[in-house]
Amino acid sequence: MTTRILIDMSVHEQRLKELQSMEDIRIDVLAADVAPDILSAADLLFCTIPPSNFAAMRKLRWVQIASAGYSQLFGLGLVERGIRASNARGCFDVPIAEWNVAMMVNIARDLRRMIRNQDAQVWDRDARFQSEIRGLTVGLWGYGGIGRETARLLRAMGMRVHVLSRNGVGKAENVYCVPGTGDPDGVLPHRVLLKGQELEFLSSLDFLILAMPLTPASEGIVGERELRALPSSAFVLNPSRGPLIQEAALLQALREGWIAGAAIDTHYQYPLPPEHPLWRFPNVILTPHISGSGLSPHFLDRCWDIFTQNVRRLLAGQPLLNELTAAQLSGA
Repeated sequence: MTTRILIDMSVHEQRLKELQSMEDIRIDVLAADVAPDILSAADLLFCTIPPSNFAAMRKLRWVQIASAGYSQLFGLGLVERGIRASNARGCFDVPIAEWNVAMMVNIARDLRRMIRNQDAQVWDRDARFQSEIRGLTVGLWGYGGIGRETARLLRAMGMRVHVLSRNGVGKAENVYCVPGTGDPDGVLPHRVLLKGQELEFLSSLDFLILAMPLTPASEGIVGERELRALPSSAFVLNPSRGPLIQEAALLQALREGWIAGAAIDTHYQYPLPPEHPLWRFPNVILTPHISGSGLSPHFLDRCWDIFTQNVRRLLAGQPLLNELTAAQLSGA
């Protein structure tokens, strides 16, 4: 029986040829609106965002999305329809982990002020520009692929790594990982804390990095209580999703000095409007959601690598990479 694959993604020519060389596979690559007859015949879907007429995909068995976040799958009834799904976890572990390291060094050394000094021809060799992050404690709230690769880099830099995880830390099985990266065995954290220990986790940190997906359960997970629990010398980094942090609480924390500063890559509005207060804090580094995106040089190859491996696994009856659980697909 022929398996019909619908691809609504930028094409990686080599990976596409690999799929086309397989027996009993038919592939439709879309460049415009999805024709109803193609939708209704598809068994497998590879996309970033499912088509608006997704309900017409009556034969669909599995969907692979090209993002680590999966909120675009909420409300589609995948669990009820028995449709499996995988995300692109692992594609962005390297660039986002490197963004985390860069922001920690730059914000600790107050790079923003040094650049302003350069623009104003000010020669200032103050000690605040000469800080080290070695020996400091970073807290990773969430320990998926991004958290694990960040932990690997920071351990090499001599930092203490604490992790807050709902389910503890163990081996990462059937998860896509760039070879040589991450923490596949789950052995790098110096300390692991669990749900219910949030305040204890936060109280000892020099840096807090959010490394979890945005779901109905995690939206607003960091509010006034959590920000006040951090030492006033701590910095907050958010490369995950803006609404994980309650916006009003973050602004108040920055205005009133509950925290020392922040590095923010994911936002509450896109694009962030020029009147938004976050632009004007001297102790905040803003980046326009570039820590990891579809423009990353290795994104397409890694994403298609996940997809082609998963097609082979699915047809062979093997476990899929990055398969989302029923609870995850329900927004838990």
